[in-house]
Amino acid sequence: MGDGLRVKIKILPHGVGLKLPRYETQLAAGCDVRAALEEAEPLTLKPGQRAMVPTGFAMAMPPGWEAQMRPRSGLAAKHGISCVNAPGTIDADYRGELKVILINHGEQDFVIQRGDRIGQIIFAPVFQAQFETVENLDETARGSGGFGSTGKQ
Repeated sequence: MGDGLRVKIKILPHGVGLKLPRYETQLAAGCDVRAALEEAEPLTLKPGQRAMVPTGFAMAMPPGWEAQMRPRSGLAAKHGISCVNAPGTIDADYRGELKVILINHGEQDFVIQRGDRIGQIIFAPVFQAQFETVENLDETARGSGGFGSTGKQ
């Protein structure tokens, strides 16, 4: 896979023994993260309920990068489980534990056990904008039309 992006991982006490975030296939864009719940204390998400699920690790990325926490498509398709703020942005200067804010959009209770794959992280470059105040903006064919104004769905 080459050298790629170097991300430092700090395993927290309740994350000891869990697999590190990892790419499950050779060309996967996202690496799966796991629930760092207590073995004897699974979490049950009732329909419509949300919870911040711990991952058991913190990390450090180099400046100019972000991590995006995204839902796992299998959980969404099979059980209606998603991330509330998808994608959730993790800034390069954040050093706290990563948590996945899950919501149950399904019709049945969903049980999360220690070690279950609950989300996936995508890493992306970030560019900070330089803002410039102007009197007028360039004209375009679209102009100020938005929110379905193009007539395409």
